[in-house]
Amino acid sequence: MKYVRLGRSGLKVSPICLGMMSYGDPRRRAWFLTEEQGEPIVKRAVEAGVNFFDTADMYSNGLTEEITGRLLGRLLPNRDDYVLATKVYFPTGPGPNDSGLSRKHVMSAIDGSLRRLGTDDVDMYQIHRWEVDTPVEEIMQALHEVVRSGKARYLGASTMPAWRFAKAQYTARAHGWTPFVSMQNYYNLLYREEEREMIPLCVDEGVGLVPWSPLARGMLAGNRERGGVRSTTRAGSDQLAEELYTDDDFDVVDAVRAVAAERGVPTARVSLAWLLGDPAVAAPIIGATKPHHVDDAVAATELNLDEAERARLEAPYRPHAVTPAMG
Repeated sequence: MKYVRLGRSGLKVSPICLGMMSYGDPRRRAWFLTEEQGEPIVKRAVEAGVNFFDTADMYSNGLTEEITGRLLGRLLPNRDDYVLATKVYFPTGPGPNDSGLSRKHVMSAIDGSLRRLGTDDVDMYQIHRWEVDTPVEEIMQALHEVVRSGKARYLGASTMPAWRFAKAQYTARAHGWTPFVSMQNYYNLLYREEEREMIPLCVDEGVGLVPWSPLARGMLAGNRERGGVRSTTRAGSDQLAEELYTDDDFDVVDAVRAVAAERGVPTARVSLAWLLGDPAVAAPIIGATKPHHVDDAVAATELNLDEAERARLEAPYRPHAVTPAMG
């Protein structure tokens, strides 16, 4: 495994990040795996050299953080051997201060995450979304104090408009506070609107991209077909995917299939290789529910697409409207 720097920070991560959301409470989502079911998959990632793991306080109402802490504690007992990331924003309880990015919630949420993860600190503390009702100064100062307290080492952001991200970075620097070093944005072959503003901004700021849903909720891995055919449990119950994509997007999927067939590799590998060929991308976040999902992702780090192949993959793209889910 060849490790990369996260943006211009000194933090080195594997070029694949294992998203831990898939391991939680199957009663919440039919495709979630229990801790026992997920352990062989996480072990496969560890054995392949993956050292970057992403979770969030709201996944399975905190259970995913507990599972993440236990699995990594068993598989990687030396805390310095892996990069641990979690997120804050979405509700973790019924109260009015149990969500968002207020100073009150951020300070409470980091303590809750550390307790569930069974660790003294996280390497990356990320905001899961931006909150418009809390002043930017309050958000950035609270996050800075989390870092100053030693509870987090770096800060990351996620899905938001580029102008909000620029304002947050400016505010942090103007006050001598900690800026963000990563952007966890929605970016894949089917949704490339981030290329218009967010990615150029991140390149200029030296912020590393950690894209979520790099396989477009499985569509680029073949879990859907034209006409509404669904081939996996998750695809059959994924309402957001129905809102994000139309049959027109299968033109891109067809291009991926053609390149993959010529290469003799799975479509998921080609789709991830396209992302990894972008210098701005540090580590796509993959959700693995089968061992071969990890194998394909790791193999994608060694698959170098030429310019002609990249052009073929990009040519059928149709612009998408920015939806509320994208910030």
